Amino acid sequence: MNEPMIQLLVLAGIAVFLILRLKSVLGTREGFEKPSVQQQPEADKSRRGFEVIEGGPDHDITDHVAEDSEQAKTLAAMKRVEPEFSVGEFVQGARGAYEMIVMGFEKGNLDEIQPFLSEEVFDTFVSVVAAREDQGLTIEAEFVGVRETALADVTFDKDTNQAEITMRFVGELTSVVRDRGGDIIEGNPNTIKRQKDSWTFARVMGADDPNWLLVATDA
Repeated sequence: MNEPMIQLLVLAGIAVFLILRLKSVLGTREGFEKPSVQQQPEADKSRRGFEVIEGGPDHDITDHVAEDSEQAKTLAAMKRVEPEFSVGEFVQGARGAYEMIVMGFEKGNLDEIQPFLSEEVFDTFVSVVAAREDQGLTIEAEFVGVRETALADVTFDKDTNQAEITMRFVGELTSVVRDRGGDIIEGNPNTIKRQKDSWTFARVMGADDPNWLLVATDA
């Protein structure tokens, strides 16, 4: 065998040895593999998660009041006492309560709305309805809808956890007042009137009873 052939066989043997050696060190890859992702240290991951949760605004609050307002700070304090409290759900509930209480008052069905009224507001409603009945007046009303709903003010006593939220409503309804003989003395059944009200609801945050009571009314 001539010398060039011997040199080729030696080089081929060295190449095969190097290939086998590399495979034993690196292993093999089959198909497409995604590049490895560098793992974040646990402390850094926790810190970033905390920033996401705590750093941004609470849209449940800022959807109803200005982000840096005193009302926003007060609502946040209320949520710290009762984390499951939702401002959005309260506003929707207050809107529904407004229609129910207005109609209960207009029609004199006070027993149906008494659980939602403070004792003082209930006594006032009773006096007004009794005065109407003494005069022989009856009211026929139909609720059309709530045109506007807005959170106007909020207070929170951190010592007692007593919270009060004042809502502004603009309601639309038809209403007529009839005398003893059934004649209309006020209103028009075909005319929608707009009614503006400012109502304050109160509740102790963190209490087992989830219901808010109407504690003040102001047109």
